[in-house]
Amino acid sequence: MRHAKLSITLDKRVAAELRQTAGPRGVSAFVNEAVRRELQATRLRKLLDEMDQEYGPVPDDVQAEIEALDWPD
Repeated sequence: MRHAKLSITLDKRVAAELRQTAGPRGVSAFVNEAVRRELQATRLRKLLDEMDQEYGPVPDDVQAEIEALDWPD
């Protein structure tokens, strides 16, 4: 089975905006993508925390150089 059915409870206002925003692609697809992104971000934060513990934080000069770059939106 490619999909698992879940039951979730949302605030009524959140649910209404979700239905309106999801539109034709549907609530399930919208929620699936949002959860996928959040899980990816959580894994990345965990990896960065592990790297900080193993190698220490990013030096200030390197951090300043990174922040000065022109990042895409």
